[in-house]
Amino acid sequence: MLPAEVITAIADELAAAEHDRRMVPLLTARHPDMTIEDAYAVQNEWRRRGVASGRRPVGRKIGLTSKVMQEATGITEPDYGAIFADMVFENGSVIEHARFSNVRIEVELAFVLSGSVSGPGATVFDVLRATEYVVPALEILSSRIEMTGRTIVDTISDNAAMGGMVYGGNPVRPHEVDLRWVSALLYRNETVEDSGVAAAVLNHPATGVAWLADKLAAHGDRLEAGEIVLAGSFTKPMWVQPGDTVLADYRDLGSVTCRFV
Repeated sequence: MLPAEVITAIADELAAAEHDRRMVPLLTARHPDMTIEDAYAVQNEWRRRGVASGRRPVGRKIGLTSKVMQEATGITEPDYGAIFADMVFENGSVIEHARFSNVRIEVELAFVLSGSVSGPGATVFDVLRATEYVVPALEILSSRIEMTGRTIVDTISDNAAMGGMVYGGNPVRPHEVDLRWVSALLYRNETVEDSGVAAAVLNHPATGVAWLADKLAAHGDRLEAGEIVLAGSFTKPMWVQPGDTVLADYRDLGSVTCRFV
């Protein structure tokens, strides 16, 4: 692994980039031997500092779980990042576009846990038993590392490009709906830009949550009751600009919307 002082320096750089709303050069171009474990060490240091500064962790996001997302990024394995309370917006929120960098939107399902999920060997059934509600959500992507040539190592270090999330629609118990067949239409300014079905996420969106539990177990961690888990996008990233209104229509599960200014 990279020396501890290098991990700390990278975390410093990314924290400054988030504060200044700018991007930094590719980490992998400057540290070609950087590994996935190094990247998670950077992310964990960034998360630790957030907690130390008073930010409240509320969950995790999973990224790159669908073929459409892997094709869009050129990265072929999932990753995960942290969600803080100040990243979570209610349905219909007006959001400052300049708060983020390279702003894109993804359509997802969020799992709200009432029990813990531990790996290794976590299953879809473990996830469903531990889930109180599933709710429609939009993920706001924000990149603090330049995008061209990014690898999984860059993305993980960048907190899996997590900027924020908007939740809305109708929360449902996981046994009340076939989660594989939850679908959504994604609108930007009253025009349908994309659509997708949740089975695109590893054949079942709960599979991503089980994958996350196993990854956390490798780092001595687990998913806890009360956490929100974004299970991964089943649409490609949609770019948004100031003035854009975004709406995802999940039919029976309702809709979730926000506007950028």
